[in-house]
Amino acid sequence: MYKNKITQALLLGAGLAVAATSTVSIAADVPAGTKLAQVQELVRGNGTEVATIDPHKSQGVPESHVIADLLEGLVGQDANGNIIPGVADRWETADNKTFTFHLRKDAKWSNGDPVTAHDFVYSFQRSVDPMTASPYSWYMEYTKMKNAKDIIAGKADKSTLGVKALDDQTLVVELDSPVPYFVMMMGHTTTKPVHKATVEKFGDQWTKPENFVGNGAFVVDKWVVNERLVLKRNEQYWDNDKTVLNQVTFLPIENQVTEMNRFLSGEIDFTNELPLEHFKRLSKEHPESVSVVGNLCTYYYLFNTKKAPFDDVRVRQAVSYTIDRNIVANAIMGQGQKPAYFLTPEITAGFDPEMPAYGQMSQQERNAEAKRLLEEAGYGKDNPLKFTLLYNTSENHKKVAIALGSMWKKSLGLNVTLENQEWKTYLSTKDSGNFEIARAGWCGDYNEASSFLTLMKSGNTTGGIHYDSKAYDDLMERAITSTSEEERKALYSEAEKLMAKDMPIAPIYQYVKSRLLSPKVGGFPANNPEEKIYSKDLYIIE
Repeated sequence: MYKNKITQALLLGAGLAVAATSTVSIAADVPAGTKLAQVQELVRGNGTEVATIDPHKSQGVPESHVIADLLEGLVGQDANGNIIPGVADRWETADNKTFTFHLRKDAKWSNGDPVTAHDFVYSFQRSVDPMTASPYSWYMEYTKMKNAKDIIAGKADKSTLGVKALDDQTLVVELDSPVPYFVMMMGHTTTKPVHKATVEKFGDQWTKPENFVGNGAFVVDKWVVNERLVLKRNEQYWDNDKTVLNQVTFLPIENQVTEMNRFLSGEIDFTNELPLEHFKRLSKEHPESVSVVGNLCTYYYLFNTKKAPFDDVRVRQAVSYTIDRNIVANAIMGQGQKPAYFLTPEITAGFDPEMPAYGQMSQQERNAEAKRLLEEAGYGKDNPLKFTLLYNTSENHKKVAIALGSMWKKSLGLNVTLENQEWKTYLSTKDSGNFEIARAGWCGDYNEASSFLTLMKSGNTTGGIHYDSKAYDDLMERAITSTSEEERKALYSEAEKLMAKDMPIAPIYQYVKSRLLSPKVGGFPANNPEEKIYSKDLYIIE
């Protein structure tokens, strides 16, 4: 299920020139004989109100879902997760250090302007510019794009970034060191282009429906905050003739039961999630609509290692060990999730982890070791450990938090206060470090272990800022600059071992993606491990 995508990475790793041709269609492929509905409009649940649709200021999955429809990068993915042409119809590299992308001549912005290599130069520079304050600027640094690190640190001008337009259709990207999986990384939200004239004219208001200019298959039509975000077909899109849907509506529904009811009443074509307590019933009563697929994501709790009591590794280990991951994965979630002892999911291409010692213990043994560690750290009946657990508003997150609070209370006598915040506030609180333990999740930006493990580097401003380990940073720097697949695999394993020892996070389970999906939705990418869903590939069946 996940093998096809590895092939290109291996070719690049071998230092071979790889060219993707425009003969691969990335538009909807409707099987012969399919009867399409008269009305081609899709309604989907998106979990929460998006914080932004500016690709260089976005950091969440809900935002990436919308941006995937509005903006097209150099490359995209097919239904199986293979890298395919986007704005670039082919590319090549001889050394994994200099990459040349050839842009298709018929790519246009929604206002009719041509999409050129100069747009990507502007956009890449914008994403690393400290003035943009992109929460994902670190991602551009990890592409190893020449001078990205110094630009982000304010030590060099954005004009020195290793990207240049040889002409309107030819983009050359230079790296400081070889990155065999670089083309994979170009499918990420942060590498999407923006329309320079529009951004410079409207500033932060460029994303409003009346101002928006994009190059994806859809454009913003209406946006009613906390109610709906409606996209309409972009007639200027280069492959518009093969797009079937005319309208896509994203609904920001945080309550899974509400979302389920709206699906069952026919208002929604597919949900973002489904309520855990209704999973068995739905599977029995609506088996044709229950979709469960593998997902390149891990659910974990993040410790703030900069503040007491979690600046003590013994406390972090004790709290982590006491989590009965089997109960969470099999009883609370119960949809095929797998207990997690690593940040990197085991389905990740080229990842072969060694189970850490605490993962090999029985739960009873882990609880006993946790009690010993906590007593050693100075906590017990006379001095119980107290902390606050932060999570973003979601009934499913709440269920997990309550269950873990009960485990900690029963096994260690801990007192836990649960605090939920809506998505935007939660992101701000977590990013500023104003928490003790926070719920978190991470989905791979590309199918390679570095997409997870770079998250915990000290310079990462998204999720790992509270783990500051020189040893870990050194390991990961060696890994992401290595051209040897075997060496990278060994270093990734060492990085996971170090995390298991230092415990900056408590991995809890490896995701599956469960949702309600109408059988009338055609073209759904059920085998895409990163859950890249492009509405241009979908259609409504009669």
